[in-house]
Amino acid sequence: MATCGCGDVCASDKMRDSQARTLRIVLAINLVMFGVEATAGWLAGSTALMADSLDMLGDALVYGFSLYVLARDDRWKAISAFIKGGIMAGFGLFVLVQAIDKLLHPALPTYETMGAIGLLALAANSLCLYLLWKHRADDVNMRSVWLCSRNDIIANSAVIVAGAGVWLTAAQWPDLVVGLGIAALFLRSATHVFTDAVRTYRAASVKT
Repeated sequence: MATCGCGDVCASDKMRDSQARTLRIVLAINLVMFGVEATAGWLAGSTALMADSLDMLGDALVYGFSLYVLARDDRWKAISAFIKGGIMAGFGLFVLVQAIDKLLHPALPTYETMGAIGLLALAANSLCLYLLWKHRADDVNMRSVWLCSRNDIIANSAVIVAGAGVWLTAAQWPDLVVGLGIAALFLRSATHVFTDAVRTYRAASVKT
């Protein structure tokens, strides 16, 4: 039987190639959906949609960093995770500011747009989650990527619920509640990623 003669090295290269292909696909999906959701969120006056579009942009940046460190050691992957955590935290704070602005300047969002775009984003992120599922336990780099994708499904579902809430109540508060919830999810995930990154960086430093 023919073998590559490199044992674990070949297996590692194959896994890295598979990770790279998956990351390129989900990166493209998230960049497209960021443009769609940001435009729709601005036109609809929806805090929840704007928050979800920022989540898409954050994920695209996360996937870009993840591609960069695929062939690097665990310390680089931990540093990448730190950056991802910072992006999550920054977007969470931005959404909080947006929500406060909406409280000071009330405006009823367009629930039809929220529902339609929310469903489209949910379909896109479900595909991303499916593609990333097999890599969710590979290393700190791919764990943080999978966590981002999982959060997207939660956020997209919440946007759809918010659209229904605005329709039923004819008020902006369901949109604000969901926007704040997504912000809280950003901040909680950032804390988790930071913790994982610290643990990985320390372990890598001990090895060297």
